[in-house]
Amino acid sequence: MDDFLLTPGQYERLFAGFLMTVRILGASFALGIVLSLLVGVARLSQRPWVRGAALVFVEFARGISSIILLFVMAYAIPILFGVEQRNLLVLGSIALGINMGGYGAEIIRGAILAVPRGQTEASIALNLSETQRLRHVILPQALRVILPPMGNLTIEILKGTALVSLIGLGDLLAIANQMRQRVDTVVLFLNVLIAYFVLSQLINGLFRLAESRVDRRFESRAAGPDQADTLKAVT
Repeated sequence: MDDFLLTPGQYERLFAGFLMTVRILGASFALGIVLSLLVGVARLSQRPWVRGAALVFVEFARGISSIILLFVMAYAIPILFGVEQRNLLVLGSIALGINMGGYGAEIIRGAILAVPRGQTEASIALNLSETQRLRHVILPQALRVILPPMGNLTIEILKGTALVSLIGLGDLLAIANQMRQRVDTVVLFLNVLIAYFVLSQLINGLFRLAESRVDRRFESRAAGPDQADTLKAVT
């Protein structure tokens, strides 16, 4: 068993890289969720120019390679705008966040379209504004459809964080690459594999917990006031 373990000092270095990976994932996820929501809603806008702009973003974010986008953000953008002090954590997170936003926007759009049209018509009849309809009626019901694929997308972004080592960020993979000259490669990357697996399972568990809570909330509402009373409560 000891043959598959590293020294405390080596684990300390890997843990520093692990924390960097978590920071990148957290920042990318935050930006990706915001972009997903904004662009996903914009894809259903009644204004043609808004729909068109949102479609361009989606096609760009999904069509460009994550590696190319990382290099553009890390090297081309600072040169174009004359930025001397580059924050690679921010730039790398923006690149991954854009990538997540492109795919997440389509998840949001599909989930909104999955909400029965009668829900929207009922909220319009109660004179809810477009923002109120979206916030109180559409998105809460769409959440049940959003969570499963969004969890899968988050795990894909976690895998994508390994690419930031190419622009010089000291994430888990970058630290492992630095250590492999002095550590058995099989043992080292087996530990890295376990770290990524544990983190992905944690993400999976959090999304499953969120799904179960949303399901329970809808079940309790189904046993409570009828739809009209619920909608009136938000006016």
